Amino acid sequence: MKIDDPINVLGEALAPCSRQPVTGYFRDGHCNTCEADQGSHTVCAVMTDEFLALSKYLGNDLSTPRPEFGFAGLKAGDRWCLCAARFLQAVSEGAGPLVNLAATHERALDIVSLEVLRAHAAD
Repeated sequence: MKIDDPINVLGEALAPCSRQPVTGYFRDGHCNTCEADQGSHTVCAVMTDEFLALSKYLGNDLSTPRPEFGFAGLKAGDRWCLCAARFLQAVSEGAGPLVNLAATHERALDIVSLEVLRAHAAD
């Protein structure tokens, strides 16, 4: 069950992350979450070639189109709701993407500090 009135890491209403491509655990354009979202898809990240290459290397290929799932593949500049732990891993590997703080769910703070998120802020 989706959290009603979701809040971002800045303590404000959660802004949309992306509708083109459509993202989010619920595929509603927001980095909203729920108890079933074990990956905590809560960080609204701006894709980079470096991050996409790292993600593919780590076994989560986000750049290759998968038409059977209606997924066109991501490219640099696209915004996508990332797992908070994967974002933190990318930061530690020097490939952390930029983050849209207004569209990053407050639950991301369970895994990533606000200081780290602010250091990667796109806005």
